[in-house]
Amino acid sequence: MRRFYFIMIVFLGLMTDVAAQTQLVRIFSHRGGRLEFDENTMTAFKSSYDAGYRGFETDVRMSSDGELFLFHDNDMSRCTDAEGPLESMTSAQLRKVRTKAGNRLCTLDEFLSFLKNCGDEDLYVEFEIKTNTKLYSDETLEKLCDKLYSAVRNNQPKGAEYLFTSIDYRSLRYIQQKYKTDDLMLVTVKPCNDETIALCKAMGISRLGAKMPGTSRENVKKAHEAGLIVSLWPGLTVDDLVLGVWLGADFLCTDRPIEYMEFVRSKLPWLNVKY
Repeated sequence: MRRFYFIMIVFLGLMTDVAAQTQLVRIFSHRGGRLEFDENTMTAFKSSYDAGYRGFETDVRMSSDGELFLFHDNDMSRCTDAEGPLESMTSAQLRKVRTKAGNRLCTLDEFLSFLKNCGDEDLYVEFEIKTNTKLYSDETLEKLCDKLYSAVRNNQPKGAEYLFTSIDYRSLRYIQQKYKTDDLMLVTVKPCNDETIALCKAMGISRLGAKMPGTSRENVKKAHEAGLIVSLWPGLTVDDLVLGVWLGADFLCTDRPIEYMEFVRSKLPWLNVKY
């Protein structure tokens, strides 16, 4: 019933809102599609890529000896055969870790090399910097940011859109001030609203990654009027997809990339979507 309700909202909106017919929505694979594949592994990214996705999100952390790995959680126990923070282990130790599905941890260099060798110019990638204050002092944060920025820029294909994102204001400020780049997105656990719009404007950041619950169509419109690009999360079900389209988001993440693609093709063929 909830799915039917959201679909009806979209179709009713299309009848009265001409702009919705040309709205472009970019859907990207969150952690490579964590509810369909083994998150943040090359298996996940390659599977999403093979399905047709050219948009991805991943999470970046640094080992105790300074190598960058793709991993989301503060503790490794949910996804792997190891325990404790990734940051407490050396790169040699991390190379021996296996996910619960049996895959190796993916390094940033492996991921960047894969994308570069694909030869696609239409890539969109969000590199989320996972630098919480407990695990990352300012000095360690700056080291991670410098390594990440250098690696990404040195391996970014022509035409690709690579963003540095974080919920940690320190990381975004550091990259913004040192590298004078606008390829930044503020991620927040709050909805797109007056507060988060104002925060982006105050920080001089033109992209907002906001939580979908609590976000209204009116506030997404406000964000657009303020010159912001809006990305909404989570993308757990196709209901989230339909709601995100109705809200007017520019970007939508998905934890179910294959299901989203099949749903759009079968139920929303009018949608102007990019993967």
